[in-house]
Amino acid sequence: MQKFEISNVPIQVDEVTEKVTSRNAGAITVFIGTVREMTKGKKTLSLEYEAYPPMAIKMFEQIEAEMLEKWPETKLAITHRVGKLDISDIAVVIAVSSPHRKVAYEANEFAIDRIKQIVPIWKKEHWEDGTAWIGDQLENVPYPDGSPKEVPHD
Repeated sequence: MQKFEISNVPIQVDEVTEKVTSRNAGAITVFIGTVREMTKGKKTLSLEYEAYPPMAIKMFEQIEAEMLEKWPETKLAITHRVGKLDISDIAVVIAVSSPHRKVAYEANEFAIDRIKQIVPIWKKEHWEDGTAWIGDQLENVPYPDGSPKEVPHD
């Protein structure tokens, strides 16, 4: 069972959660990121995600290592979807287990923040009045033609 995945099919939340289930877990938090309709006052029709899977998985592993330094008793699983997603579709699921709930919440928030900072996943927004590659997940670096040219595609 792979803890970290890039998927082109709908994510099954229970499958991601099962990967962190443990007899020592007193808490499991699950973050489900979905496609929202309104973004910055614009109506979104759909999103399209692209990723460089080998590097994305390596970055998920780095996030896990960072998380274990802060919270050594946690377990982490992440699945991120790529391809075309419609409104309300699940884009990412992050599951964290821990002996204690506060740590599970904190570690889960840490994981989504780090995904947006370091994982090579790019988003194209389809609006009523056009489309645009948003760029990195923090929307700080635009990629008007898609993903950065120096990153290979599978």
